[in-house]
Amino acid sequence: MHHEIVGPVLAIVAILLQSDAAAVHLVSSQLGWAHAVGNFQSIAKSWQEFQAAAQSRPEHPDRDSPQGESPTRLPLAANKMDGGGPASPSDSTPRVTFADGVASILYRHCAACHRPGESAPFPLLSYADASKRARQIAAVTASRYMPPWLPTPGYGAFQHERRLTDAEIAILRRWAAGGAPEGDRARTPNPPPPPQADLGKPDLSAAMRFPYAVPADGPDQYRCFVVPLALDRDRYVRALDIRPGDRRVVHHAILFQDLTGTARKRDTGTGYECFGSPGFLPARGLGGWTPGSPVLRMPSDMPEVLFKGADLVLQVHYHPSGRPESDRTSTDLYFTDQPPKRHAMDVALGSTSIDIPPGDGNYQVRDHFTLPVDVDALGITPHAHYLCRDMKAFALLPDGSKRWLVWIQDWNFNWQDQYLYAHPLRLPAGTRIEMLFTYDNTAGNPRNPNQPPRQVRWGPGSADEMAGLHLQVLPVRAEDAEELSQTLWGKMMRSLGGGLYRPAPQPARSSPVLR
Repeated sequence: MHHEIVGPVLAIVAILLQSDAAAVHLVSSQLGWAHAVGNFQSIAKSWQEFQAAAQSRPEHPDRDSPQGESPTRLPLAANKMDGGGPASPSDSTPRVTFADGVASILYRHCAACHRPGESAPFPLLSYADASKRARQIAAVTASRYMPPWLPTPGYGAFQHERRLTDAEIAILRRWAAGGAPEGDRARTPNPPPPPQADLGKPDLSAAMRFPYAVPADGPDQYRCFVVPLALDRDRYVRALDIRPGDRRVVHHAILFQDLTGTARKRDTGTGYECFGSPGFLPARGLGGWTPGSPVLRMPSDMPEVLFKGADLVLQVHYHPSGRPESDRTSTDLYFTDQPPKRHAMDVALGSTSIDIPPGDGNYQVRDHFTLPVDVDALGITPHAHYLCRDMKAFALLPDGSKRWLVWIQDWNFNWQDQYLYAHPLRLPAGTRIEMLFTYDNTAGNPRNPNQPPRQVRWGPGSADEMAGLHLQVLPVRAEDAEELSQTLWGKMMRSLGGGLYRPAPQPARSSPVLR
């Protein structure tokens, strides 16, 4: 995350648990990666929201839910593991041990982050790691605060869903209530290897040329750092792994390539300011990092092209942690000899016209786009900041049916992600993609960074707001890519508004860009 990174948040939870107080975070090439997580100064509010989550919230009736009924929110009940906590397992239930049951759950759902060098504050790779935190594990999983997963079940099926089943949660609860026994050590499965272990040795490792000094306080910083290369031919990137040097201050990072030499001229050693665009066109994105995100792997027939003569450019969003820090972010790239056969495209929805009055608990932002060609949707990346509470994205098909793309009923800035569909979603030409984000700028929103609430507008800082939705799609017919690209360009130009875009009088032949 970035300084409400998982570490501090869970550290607070752990302290409160141990003191018995209560039991209870395809990359779109240029647009979809610029978003990640939280703000160190709101750690206390993260704890407040965790407590608030223990109380059931009203359900949101929606006649368009898959079953025609309002979806049921998963219970977020607090679990106090001492005294009035969950009942001890009955004598008739099988004994749960770390070796038989618990280890496999932790390794499958938690170990990717809870391992040395990753975003979580402690490892969960051994009995010693897990047993001393058994009550904490039982509490945060019973509340579904961990593992973090925002999409509502039934409104899109995604790869790598980090959602525990009710049976898995019950196993962890019974293990903690039973004293967290180890069981037969010989039966314990082996811990999983690091996520990048199967990729082999990186073909290219690169880092910022110099450490960057992040001040103790002040506004968020967006800086670009050039990493000069000397490639004598195009290379095809099958995977990349961005490694923040100081996760306490790195909010997110995006990796671009520059073919113009602009970044090399602008970066004299300490980077240069670059909110939004990295300062050159075309801004060819390779991928990005957000806290908890896995190593980025491209589909075998869709590697990213790293062009001959290009420089790498790391765009890093820093958020001061309250003390001086130093960061030197790096990246490992893994190549393949096979060039891409297909190219994904980004359908971007959103708005910069955000102006939320204090006290408004139902401020809404909408946008839409009608597909001109048949596409397969591969993944989706929603983004907002602290005030957003509810995110809906859906497709209205030409036959009148509605298909959900994602629904997040309780948005959490600390745990945003890119969601890849379990299977591509076929969306025919004429489908209308819609987004509806709802914001809560009241004192009752525990994530509100301003108490009392103040007016909040669109902006780059974590305490400002944004509204963005990126749908990664693949044209069903390769020859349709140009038409989709031109239509998306037209939408982007119209969204600039004001004096930046004025449709010209139509000549006899209409412009291919703005149709």
